[in-house]
This record gives sequence, structure tokens and C-alpha cells, in this order.
Amino acid sequence: MARVFIATFIASITVGGVLLWIEYNYFIPLYTLTTQAAISSAIKNNTPKSSKFFRDPLKNGKNGPEMAVIPTGHFQMGDIQNVGAKWEQPVHTVSVAGFAIGRYEITFAEYDQFALATGSELPEDEGWGRGKRPVINITWQDAVEYTKWLSKQTGQKYRLPTEAEWEYAARATTNTKYWWGNEIGDNQGNCDGCGSRWDKTTKVGSFAANYFGLYDTVGNVYEWTCSEYEPTYNGKEQQCAKSNEKLMVIRSGSWYSLPNYTRVASRFKSKSSDFTIGFRIAREYTKPSDDRPNIQVYPIKPRLYNYNRNH
Repeated sequence: MARVFIATFIASITVGGVLLWIEYNYFIPLYTLTTQAAISSAIKNNTPKSSKFFRDPLKNGKNGPEMAVIPTGHFQMGDIQNVGAKWEQPVHTVSVAGFAIGRYEITFAEYDQFALATGSELPEDEGWGRGKRPVINITWQDAVEYTKWLSKQTGQKYRLPTEAEWEYAARATTNTKYWWGNEIGDNQGNCDGCGSRWDKTTKVGSFAANYFGLYDTVGNVYEWTCSEYEPTYNGKEQQCAKSNEKLMVIRSGSWYSLPNYTRVASRFKSKSSDFTIGFRIAREYTKPSDDRPNIQVYPIKPRLYNYNRNH
């Protein structure tokens, strides 16, 4: 009887091992390849829903950050798939008026220009480099001061985006976890588990743009919004707070975040700066008339995929 039991046990272990080998060497790779092929197809066939981009000239003769015009519309805001946290609820319909938002996260080069012009403190780059990397280690108030400076330089109304505007622009007419679908895939964004080769920030625009022409809405750095954090949606997500006396909403996840925290519906809160938080700017926008030469709107098809392993 003992021999039969031992033989049955060994046979079970052997069969189980064979099935695991088949799963890990055939089914999982096949699923991964199929998923990645679907993601790659979605990105390659990326047809922008908006193709208007512009840069406002600054008083010093240089140009401001590149902006994308986001059309008026409405969307379902929140954890549509019901896979996130309770603070991503309730899912609700939000209407958004047309506005403009930065195509990229504000870089060290852009922020340093402001800091040097105003005598503000230069933020620490952690030894990773400045230039086209997203600025980090800045407070919410630092980001607000940058938008005020930019407003004075351009004569336009710059600010941080509301939380609702941020999600609307990041979703770019989609209702999936990420703008390309429900699977994170491999090497589509910069996060811990996204398949990128970085364990820190990377240069903005290193991955594909979404359907509104925005880069890095999945990972790289969290982005300050102008909205005050509430544990459940109550309308403040559609408003700009006048101060940061309370916790403020940050969006997009960072290079340090797991994939689930880089979903378009994922939201967190903060009151202080650190090496995972940067920001993206917004601007009031109305269709320019012929007698407004201070804004040049030009059609550009977003780069669909410009990842470079030597980057």
C-alpha cells in the first residue's frame, strides 16, 4: 500500500512538473507575445484625436513649453474596471471645457530657466542629470510659482491642471487602464515593472505619445495637480485649490511605482516634495484669431514611438 502511495505521489509530482514546464515555456510566452503584439499594434496605429500644438514665446526671446490643445468633451472618471482603491470611486461623468496642457512633464531645463530668472532655489537632481529629465524635488507651491512666472512671461493664463483635466487628457478618449489598453505590456512606460531599463527618471518623451499627443502619462514622475485631495470624489477634482493647506492630488505614477499605480485612474496625495514628483502645466485656451500673433498653432503628428535603447 505504501508503495502505491509513493508511486502515485511521484507520478503526481512528475505530471505537475511537466504541466508547469509547458505553461511557463509555451502558454505564458504565447500570452505575453500576443498581449505585446496587441499593444504594439495599438501604438503603431495611434491616430491623434488632436493635432494642434503650440509654444508661447517668452519675453527673453525663447519659447515656452510645448502645449497640446485638448478639445471640449466629457468622460467617465474613476476606476472603471473596479481594480483599484476605494479613493478612485465613485466612477462619474465629468464634462471638461477645452484647454491646453503640456505635451511633456516640465523638465529641469525649463524649470532651471525660471529659477535662475527669479532667484529661486535650484532643485536637487539626485545626481541623475538635468536637461530633458523631468524636474523633481519641488513642492506644489514651487510648481505654482513656475506657472505664475510663465503667465507673466507670455501674457497667457498658465496653471496646474485640475485632477479631472489631467485624467481626461491622459485617457485621451479611451476607457481602459492605460491609454493603449488594459495590459501594461513591456517597455511602454517608465515604472517598476513596466519593462523599461531605468531605475530612475528618464528623459521626457522616451515613449509613445497618447491619442492627444501627450508623453509620459504612465510613470516617470508623479505630477502635481491643482486639486485638493478628497478620499472620495465630491467635485473638488474639477476645481483648483487656492492654497495647499491640505493634501494635494498627484497623478500618473512614477519610475518607482508598480504598474497598478500608473493606471490612468490611479490617484495619490502629497504635501511635500520628493524625488518621484514633478509636474505638467495647463493653460486657458480659446481658438486664436488672426490678430493674435503671440500664439502659433501648428499641426504636428505626434511621434508614435521613439524609444531608443541608447537613450
